[in-house]
Amino acid sequence: MATYAIGDIQGCFASLTALLERVAFDPARDRLWLVGDLVNRGPDSLNTLRYVRDLGSAAVTVLGNHDLYLLMVAYGSVRSRGKDDTIQAVLDAPDREALLGWLRTRPLMHVENGFAMVHAGLLPGWTVAQARALAREVEGALAGPYHADLLHNLWGSEPAAWRDELRDYERMRVIVNAMTRMRFCTPEGVMDFKVKGEVARAPKGYLPWFEVPGRKSADTTLVVGHWSALGLKIEPGLLALDSGCLWGRELTAVRLEDRAVFQVPCPGLTQGKLKPS
Repeated sequence: MATYAIGDIQGCFASLTALLERVAFDPARDRLWLVGDLVNRGPDSLNTLRYVRDLGSAAVTVLGNHDLYLLMVAYGSVRSRGKDDTIQAVLDAPDREALLGWLRTRPLMHVENGFAMVHAGLLPGWTVAQARALAREVEGALAGPYHADLLHNLWGSEPAAWRDELRDYERMRVIVNAMTRMRFCTPEGVMDFKVKGEVARAPKGYLPWFEVPGRKSADTTLVVGHWSALGLKIEPGLLALDSGCLWGRELTAVRLEDRAVFQVPCPGLTQGKLKPS
């Protein structure tokens, strides 16, 4: 039995199947950990969703910002951005409601065997146990009967920092933004959502979230994606796996048992002028 953690797929289904063939993945024996952003911008979000869903307990995926964006568009919370999106096939699919229902019941964070998987990162003041409890608050709301209300109130970048006294949608928005959108923050945990790209582009006073001194989740190995410009980064306490498949680089799997790395080259986008983030 092996557990393979895989970086952002974003609808690049052919690259996913090539990588699984490369590692000889057997769903009867092995498990997949997927860091989120199953969908959007790549060519085949629909089959990616169907495949991962049909793996059942052989696959664990956490929600990424593009997954949540699909849900927000589907439930009328935001309008599609149009040319950059490749989610229309999901929205038009005959099994749309089943796929959306499955997606909105995925976890925001997964913790197991000394690893914690989340799409973007954790605020420096959160322990893994605290973050997992906060993630459950959002998961319960997304899976519940008032999920559309939550999705209508998730959009936005404020508040930019966590406070224990936050309530209702402001509270959930901070949790979701930290776990699915964050790259840079201050040592006090104030997040920036404007600057993308390489670490050297950090705004003054901000750091990559995983470099903040005294980060309370540093006792656990965090498995993340989201930051394609960061690339594959493996160090004690961190497996950052978004190696830019969408942008013509690689799709990466790391076997958690021994940290062996497996990659396949990706064709990348053949149209549009999207910029990697």
